[in-house]
Amino acid sequence: MTQLKPDVSDDVDLPPLLPLARRAFKHPALMHFNRLAATVIAVNLAVLIAALPEGITAEFASRAALCNLALAVLIRRQRLINLLFRMATAAPVTWPLRVRWTLAKVYHFGGLHVGGALAGSLWFAAFVVLATVERAPGDVLVLAYAIIGLFAAMLVTTIPKLRAKRHNRFELVHRFGGWLSLVLLWWMTMLQIGHGGEPVFAVLEFWVLLVLTIAIAAPWTRLRRVPVDVKRPSSHVAIARFTHGRKPFAGSSTAISRSPLREWHSFANIPSPDEHGFRLTISRAGDWTGRFIDDQPSHVWVKGITVAGVANIEVLFRKVVYVATGSGIGPCLPHLLAQEVPALLVWSTRAPRDTFGDELVDEILAVQPDARIWDTAQRGKPDMVRLAVAAYRDFGAEAVICISNKKLTWQVVHGLERRGIPAYGAIWDS
Repeated sequence: MTQLKPDVSDDVDLPPLLPLARRAFKHPALMHFNRLAATVIAVNLAVLIAALPEGITAEFASRAALCNLALAVLIRRQRLINLLFRMATAAPVTWPLRVRWTLAKVYHFGGLHVGGALAGSLWFAAFVVLATVERAPGDVLVLAYAIIGLFAAMLVTTIPKLRAKRHNRFELVHRFGGWLSLVLLWWMTMLQIGHGGEPVFAVLEFWVLLVLTIAIAAPWTRLRRVPVDVKRPSSHVAIARFTHGRKPFAGSSTAISRSPLREWHSFANIPSPDEHGFRLTISRAGDWTGRFIDDQPSHVWVKGITVAGVANIEVLFRKVVYVATGSGIGPCLPHLLAQEVPALLVWSTRAPRDTFGDELVDEILAVQPDARIWDTAQRGKPDMVRLAVAAYRDFGAEAVICISNKKLTWQVVHGLERRGIPAYGAIWDS
């Protein structure tokens, strides 16, 4: 059994803050996710201003709404996400660090989803008002008001406090509200085509809705129930092993469910280089994960394809530091095992061997003999920003990737970036 190294210290001086002008753009309010959302809104405002002299009609507002909603839906498709990651990470490490620093923010693409959904809803609200003023057919108006009601309900559930408090409700409203909205949009479009006497295949809305329908339905065509072997090294963690299908690529995630129409949970895939299948580490973090650990299933549902995660941006840098807490080791481990990029692990967790088991810890130390592992049961919680800075300096890294809970991830990422260190972590926008 490999022993943990006890000589980890969080007593290190931090680099000075960037000048105020540069530091302002590192503030969470101005992160790339929000910039992308603001860009979509700005483009829509420019379109609105340009169209005002000729007047905005109900048809114009309807098409603007549909284009924005198409952006919101398509940017979330798994294959497109993987394509975006492949394009962004194709840049060689010889490119200037500032360019690679920005390219690595590719996982903020969700800002396009938010911007498109918000702009699309506002345009559709304008369509409802204009269609009412223009005295559109009654059956069209009834459907239009029903759709805007669904959009309003979906937007309300995205309010951060409500979403955090009632996440399952958020998922259900978005899933079933989205499906019902699509059905009603089809119905309304066909009524409009009928009233206008136009051929169906000549109408832009028909083709856009067809693309959206295929995109939404595609992951569900791969829905299947698969066997899973679950081991529980402690009451806090379960390790689920799968052997179905192809081995997923390192840095991808798989969504699993015990009730496919109700809720899905994504976990990082841990493929082993020398064996078939992959593992998921599932820690106790709520009702669903608690039930999974206590009542271990023999089968779960999966759908769609594996999708790239934030740590895939590691290939844009010559060396990286992985900062993880607790079960955040799961998304880091496949990259550490693949050893595609020189990396150093900083892991803060409670009693690692008791919690995760000797097998997993020894597997980590086999590929990361110099890993800096902080046992919070013995030493309390460390200053993760200082631990990250020390590892970044000592290892000569170009970037830090943090996998932790929301509060600590943002603390590390923004704590480093405002000091001029490229840092990355999940933004919980799904």
